[in-house]
Amino acid sequence: MLKALDIARNLESGALSRAKLAEQLIELISARDPEIKAFAAFDANRLRRDIANPQHGPLFGLPVAFKDIIDTSQYPTEYGSPIYRGWQPRADAAIVSMTRAVGGTVLGKATTTEFAFLQPSATINPLAPECTPGGSSSGSAAGVAAGLMPLAFGTQTGGSIIRPAAFCGVAAIKPSFNLLPTVGIKPGAWLLDTVGLFGARVEDVAFGLAAITGRSLRVDGVDPGTPHFGVSRMAFAGEETPENAAVLEQAIRLAERAGARVTEFELPDSFIEADAIHPIIYNYEGALSLAWEIAHHRTDLSAILLSHFAPESQIEIPQYDRARSIAKRARDAAKSFFNQFDALITHAAPLPLPDRTTTGSAKYNRLFTLLGTPAVNVPIGGQTGLSDNIQVIAGFGRDKAALAAAHFMAVAAGR
Repeated sequence: MLKALDIARNLESGALSRAKLAEQLIELISARDPEIKAFAAFDANRLRRDIANPQHGPLFGLPVAFKDIIDTSQYPTEYGSPIYRGWQPRADAAIVSMTRAVGGTVLGKATTTEFAFLQPSATINPLAPECTPGGSSSGSAAGVAAGLMPLAFGTQTGGSIIRPAAFCGVAAIKPSFNLLPTVGIKPGAWLLDTVGLFGARVEDVAFGLAAITGRSLRVDGVDPGTPHFGVSRMAFAGEETPENAAVLEQAIRLAERAGARVTEFELPDSFIEADAIHPIIYNYEGALSLAWEIAHHRTDLSAILLSHFAPESQIEIPQYDRARSIAKRARDAAKSFFNQFDALITHAAPLPLPDRTTTGSAKYNRLFTLLGTPAVNVPIGGQTGLSDNIQVIAGFGRDKAALAAAHFMAVAAGR
């Protein structure tokens, strides 16, 4: 995998030229992407031109890919749907402009599932071709795992950052809700949509997030101390599989050997109630977000999308309003719950990895999307990291704490 922080340092020092980096990426993408299908759009000549004269900033020209629901003025944005084939926005999304402003280069568009929902894309999991790469940020996760993208942006409304990162064995962060702007991104559900970042290592996503937001979020060279970790098995999400249980036990052993204190916690009832109403909020808001497409292009939409968002499946307004109240109570309860420890460790995604007919379940992710808390996927296994991943979560606004705790676990695992 490409290590974004190391590449940026080499670009800054002159040990690596931007022109050479561009040619290396072009060669890699040309060789591997016809099989992996991580890119929805890529233009080698555009990369050569754009990387030659980046704006001044801490990325030093580093190429960054963007999920194909994020508007780009120089690449089509097709939302994973034939309805928008060839659609060319006139303006960049806010996150694209932010990335350019600190010296980033747009590498291309990463594949997405249809409107960032559940219909699998054509993308292959480079570590397990017979298994799903996850979704909906399938191209972003697979592209980083295949060594085609140093950094890649995705979005999460249920589990669309953490789950594919876990399935593909890469690091990723879903930051606190609204830390990164969603302006210029096709909405799924506006109370849930969160922009996040994929990279090879925790320190890479922390570096990228720090550079793009201008916040002090880097964890490289920083002593994280010895965190107090909470652990939750999320029993309300269903019985643990033996594979999930083994990974969580491995994480606990790694944390304790590294000197951390570990305490198991039951999640409060308000969290369990909130998890149950996540689909109500998503289905209500998703139906409005896709109302035009459903009204005018219904035959171009997948059956699974229509089963959730079509008018005949519409959520009633009182049900939606009650769900929002439940979500608000859970977010309020989260303030005190996350004060009991530095970070929470739990499952990143259900195991074993499912096949390519599905994007997998978001049952371990959607609660933390609804709560708006930062969550980091941490590979803790061997060199592939396949299957051995955990999710590290901190309280809302404590993104640095989540990244520091995640980095602690990565170092403990020799990653």
